[in-house]
Amino acid sequence: MVGRGRSVETRAPLSRDRVLRAAVKLADEGGIASVTMRRLAEELDAEAMSLYHHVANKDQVLDGVVDAVAAEINEAVSRLTLPAEGPAWKEAARRRILTARQVLLGHPWAPAVFSTRTTTSPEVLLYFDGLLGIMRAGGFSNDLAHHAMHALGSRAIGFSQELFSPTGGPTTGEPDPAMAAMAAQLPNLVGMLAEVAHDDPDSTLGWCDDQAEFEFGLDLLLDGLDRRR
Repeated sequence: MVGRGRSVETRAPLSRDRVLRAAVKLADEGGIASVTMRRLAEELDAEAMSLYHHVANKDQVLDGVVDAVAAEINEAVSRLTLPAEGPAWKEAARRRILTARQVLLGHPWAPAVFSTRTTTSPEVLLYFDGLLGIMRAGGFSNDLAHHAMHALGSRAIGFSQELFSPTGGPTTGEPDPAMAAMAAQLPNLVGMLAEVAHDDPDSTLGWCDDQAEFEFGLDLLLDGLDRRR
């Protein structure tokens, strides 16, 4: 019983959804490396052992945060009301993909986690089912839609999976001693990197994944697919 004159703060019961929302919050604040079972327990003001009733280990947390972010993407794209029949498919697909990207820009750690998962999130499958629906409405055969999904790759859900990261971060325009030392062996790469800088490095979801570059690549793919259609 509660003693006279005392009050007890009511806390929401622990659940998988609550654990995953806390994990997303921690990742937004400190990156995915900051999401540990111990840190989650502190965030939720709960015993660490109680988390294991909802997520068995860190891998299940990572699977869950992918599902949570993908659910946020699906909620955002569900508000789009563009036609998709015939030639309209391209703008509908473009808007869907760029809307997904806007959600990911709020969770810059998420693309790296998406790329590491070995099981496919139900929410990710739901997103791709909607994208395929747009293509089918536009006149794509299942065969061409299949090729299109391979061609788009991670770009279909709003980010570019980088091949390599020469400097470990966006180009700033400042001389890089390491790159300068490689100029004799890699004159073309070093020359390009010395000249090209991002206009808005804060918008990136990877080393060279700024908005203009992302849209450039997306439009090339959509234009090519539309010609095949």
